[in-house]
Amino acid sequence: MPDPRHPVTVEVDGRTLRLTSLDKVLYPATGTTKAEVITYLTQVSGPLLHQLHDRPLTRLRWPHGVSGESFFEKNVPKGAPGWIRTVTVDSPGSTRGHERVVYPLVDDVAGLTWLGQVGALELHTPQWTVDLSADSPSEVSRGADRMVIDLDPGPGAGLHACAQVALLVRERLSAVGLTTLRPVTSGSKGLQLYAELPDRWPSDQVREAARLLAEGLASEHADLVVSSMAKVLRPGKVLLDWSQNVAAKTTITPYSLRGKQPAPFVAAPRTWAEVERGADGERFEQLGPADVVRRLDELGDLMVG
Repeated sequence: MPDPRHPVTVEVDGRTLRLTSLDKVLYPATGTTKAEVITYLTQVSGPLLHQLHDRPLTRLRWPHGVSGESFFEKNVPKGAPGWIRTVTVDSPGSTRGHERVVYPLVDDVAGLTWLGQVGALELHTPQWTVDLSADSPSEVSRGADRMVIDLDPGPGAGLHACAQVALLVRERLSAVGLTTLRPVTSGSKGLQLYAELPDRWPSDQVREAARLLAEGLASEHADLVVSSMAKVLRPGKVLLDWSQNVAAKTTITPYSLRGKQPAPFVAAPRTWAEVERGADGERFEQLGPADVVRRLDELGDLMVG
């Protein structure tokens, strides 16, 4: 990493980037700098790029660090490097009918370095991928290749309760022939589960299947699970949020940082053995960047059951 005190021009993967303010502190509580964020992104580039492959990328940016203002960004911004690949998509859920979004597609370390440079701490992707050979933006979506269930603990519940519910979800998905991939602690409060779909499904079909799964478990395990967003129902229980399967919605990409205070955490793939121990009450917590890098060989790629 170059001297963080001065702007520098670097070459990464044959791409030229200008890096500035590398000594800027993005997480004040830990003193984590932009340079350290970029270093983390390069360290996890293998599995992270696998997750980003052919998925339109929405960024949540904190240009002045997590104590400052943030904003979501879908379109490629002015000033982005000309070598960033893009895809133009008819905006899912657009009420204006003809709204289109020019998303970046990040597929190399140079692209990850650019994301760190602009303070894009959170990387969000949909459950569908794109077909770059499509003739028009309305034909770009290949359909969903995975289902996501977001486990969000209500007041009085926690990650251990999420682990218990995750095992119920895995069992139910297995019963209908779907493989649940590595669980992901979200880097916030809860846990996410992804199921691999054998064929491309329309997002509406995935959403309906996820809704039925969530409502079924909420009915059978009413003491622990809720499928309704109503806050009055959530104390002491885990919400199974099935709505993230809507085409217009995204989830945090595994291996992405979170822009939370005070310390940086990561949306980290975990082993099922960890979840099983967590369900039994053993220590089970969110992971930070150093934890993830240290355990990278063990955690590996999300696309493993």
